[in-house]
Amino acid sequence: MIYENNFCYIKSHESNIPWLEIHAKDEYKELSNDYETSLKIFKLAMFIEQIMIEFYNPIKINHASFANYLPKAHWHVMARFSDDGFYPECMWGKQQNELKNYRTNFNEFCSILAQKLSEFELGI
Repeated sequence: MIYENNFCYIKSHESNIPWLEIHAKDEYKELSNDYETSLKIFKLAMFIEQIMIEFYNPIKINHASFANYLPKAHWHVMARFSDDGFYPECMWGKQQNELKNYRTNFNEFCSILAQKLSEFELGI
């Protein structure tokens, strides 16, 4: 667990790239089930994206919300690199090259993110 408040928790997704998941604590199957919750998730996703860009300088940020295996509204934010092993495919796609580890400074990133999230105003 990287961060938690009354609204959500943010955790790491096991991968070779910086990849976070945002989970609302309220149980909704679809993002459209509660617009206020969805807007808060999107605000968090954009905030996390900005911190990822500042810290990692990735070639791209990917966002996803499948929720097929976990039928609960949640959001993925991933920093992508041209040599991360899957690029330009999605991280669930076919591996293109040897995996390169982009998580060597991940604990430092998570500490910075947690600090900034504690100061972030979600309007809760």
